[in-house]
Amino acid sequence: MDFRLLLIATLSAVLGGSWAQQEGSICIKANAQSCGECIQVAEKCGWCTDENFLSTGESKSARCDDLESLKKRKCAVTKIENPRGSIDINKNKPVTNRNKDVTEKLKPEQITQIQPQKLTLTLRSGEAQTFDLKFKRAEDYPIDLYYLMDLSFSMKDDLENVKNLGTDLMREMQEITSDFRIGFGSFVEKTVMPYISTTPARLINPCTGNQNCTSPFSYKNVLKLTDKGDEFNRLVSQQQISGNLDSPEGGFDALMQVAVCEEQIGWRNVTRLLVFSTDAGFHFAGDGKLGGIVLPNDGRCHLENNIYTMSHYYDYPSIAHLVQKLSDHNIQTIFAVTEEFQPVYKELKNLIPKSAVGTLSSNSSNVIKLIIDAYNSLSSEVILENGRLPEGVSITYKSICKNGVEGTGEKGRQCHNISIGDEVTFKISIESQKCPALGKSETIKIKPLGFTEEVEVVLKFICDCDCATEGEPQSEKCHEGNGTFECGACKCNEGRIGRLCECSKDEVRTEDLDANCRKDNGTDICSNNGDCVCGTCECKKRDNPAEIYSGKYCECDNFNCDRSNNKLCGGHGRCECRKCICDANYTGSACDCSLDTSTCLAKNGQICNGRGICECGICKCSNPKFQGPTCEICPTCPGVCAEHKDCVQCRAFVEGEKKETCKRDCSYFELIKVKDRDKLPQPTDQSFPLTHCKERDANDCWFYYTYAIRNDTKEVYVVEELECPAGPDIIPIVAGVVAGIVLIGLALLLIWKLLMIIHDRREFAKFEKEKMNAKWDTQGNPIYKSPINQFQNPSYGDKDAAL
Repeated sequence: MDFRLLLIATLSAVLGGSWAQQEGSICIKANAQSCGECIQVAEKCGWCTDENFLSTGESKSARCDDLESLKKRKCAVTKIENPRGSIDINKNKPVTNRNKDVTEKLKPEQITQIQPQKLTLTLRSGEAQTFDLKFKRAEDYPIDLYYLMDLSFSMKDDLENVKNLGTDLMREMQEITSDFRIGFGSFVEKTVMPYISTTPARLINPCTGNQNCTSPFSYKNVLKLTDKGDEFNRLVSQQQISGNLDSPEGGFDALMQVAVCEEQIGWRNVTRLLVFSTDAGFHFAGDGKLGGIVLPNDGRCHLENNIYTMSHYYDYPSIAHLVQKLSDHNIQTIFAVTEEFQPVYKELKNLIPKSAVGTLSSNSSNVIKLIIDAYNSLSSEVILENGRLPEGVSITYKSICKNGVEGTGEKGRQCHNISIGDEVTFKISIESQKCPALGKSETIKIKPLGFTEEVEVVLKFICDCDCATEGEPQSEKCHEGNGTFECGACKCNEGRIGRLCECSKDEVRTEDLDANCRKDNGTDICSNNGDCVCGTCECKKRDNPAEIYSGKYCECDNFNCDRSNNKLCGGHGRCECRKCICDANYTGSACDCSLDTSTCLAKNGQICNGRGICECGICKCSNPKFQGPTCEICPTCPGVCAEHKDCVQCRAFVEGEKKETCKRDCSYFELIKVKDRDKLPQPTDQSFPLTHCKERDANDCWFYYTYAIRNDTKEVYVVEELECPAGPDIIPIVAGVVAGIVLIGLALLLIWKLLMIIHDRREFAKFEKEKMNAKWDTQGNPIYKSPINQFQNPSYGDKDAAL
């Protein structure tokens, strides 16, 4: 677990350092020549105002760097210019807690649903300012509802059911608000061919047969918004159906006029609902060409005597134009259409914010329920929108809705399922990426769609540092007053250059000045790594801001040192003036040679297993038979036990293959004898590697020993007694063999006797069975012969014989 924490901490530090370096790179790469330019680069950029901050060869832009880098470069915190943005709340009236049962009634302008109402944001480039916007849906909030109805002939039965809509809707809306007003308007179509028939008879009565219809018209404002429901019923009852030729209607013309004619309609700054009732589709921009109308709709009010008079002059409005006007005038639209046209108006709803679609029955009998349901749906959601943003300014939203549900991105602008009295919060972040051209303040407005309340946000921009106001014009510090000394550096007058404005642009390349930029009277100016400005080298900046040229003649850099493993100075040092300065425990021209020998330690604790030397952290084996990172691998070598068997055998027992050469070949270890195997060293008792061995000699006797290397001394402990197998005992073996033969003979006799008994019993049983099955003749013995012979005289009894 500790290792994981250490790894996470290390990664965090590396990533944090990389991030800071990236920010710092942005600051340096910007090549800012003044404090004002510096703070426009990024939020993390600061400007060092210390006069003595720059070293030889550094340009004025080196004063601009990230804050941490400036501190590391010994710029005092008090000398770092780093202005920050701020938020000031100018108007913060709390949201209204209102109850419609209270006798005291508030005016619409006295009700507050959004807080705060006005803020001033001071923005610095790259630094976002975030504030909370609170919205609370007020109870008993006033509602204006305008009912716009299609009066083409197909809506005849619908008109009958709408005639009593005023009082019925008033009664139902009392459950929602005590301040409700209703108005009525109707539309048919443009009064030109081919939308209507222009024959004189059809202009008077466009309907066929005996139907009595009123003359066609584009849009008519029948009743201005009023709180008198019976007046609504009376005027609607007087309306008559009209007619047209094509199926789509001119409803968009009517919607535009209802939206923009605020005074004629009587809209108040309250919740505005527009019910659009039809059983047909709609014409939109471009369709007017069929009637020879090519002028785009101007989006203005053209009502005379409550009738739209310019339908023959202006084309239908486009959907986008209509969306803009409905949004500008905070109108929420309810499309009450028949089942047949539901798909069309649902697509239209997706294009118009804060709109709803309801299914109208064939005769509009369900219109009141449709309006109530649509209003509850619209009022239960809040969607924020903002006005046009100044160039370079961005805004993001995060919503914290009912039950703590959060949303970001486009969902951060909205909350749903809001009940009366519910409070939701939006976190709004505004960020500027650059200072406006003139540096003037800007104002944007944020408001919830369908509501008249809005938040005014004044944006002020930090375009320069505070120290710039304390600048010293024509300062003597800037070469005879050729610049303004501000923020620790000279800001040169027009036509002057140099750190101290000491040169004119016309004199910048004279031979005398260039001579000061050549090292050792050479031919290269600033070592070809910089520009000679007024006799002083200003080193070039590379694409990678971490790579820096330095020195009086820009002769040094921190990126042209030797590399190892594709890393500068092997990743174990720093490059200074083209030479590697290695970290501790590393050496070499590329810091690629480690002085640490821990990587060379073998399992036995010896460096390179005692068979090589450690160079730069890598073992070089002296014996070619041994391989591996620590010279421990020997593919052709026997094991430790087999390798030392003959020497241990000759020294401990004076026998074996090396008996004759024992003193010469086997004196490399120290031999210690022990009485039994229990006396041998055990691996758990030692602090060095130990090997236990068991080997057999030519007489099949076993001997046991251990082999170990301790403090470069090889030690062998051996059990002094051989473990030989005992000789065989003849008598038991002979007795066993005889007894075995006897027993086997007896067993065979018994088996033979048993088989004979079984055979006899089977034969006897067979005989008994045959005996029982035999059948004898009971009348006579077939071999019996009677002892009596009987003869007959052939002539006895023959009468004719006597004659």
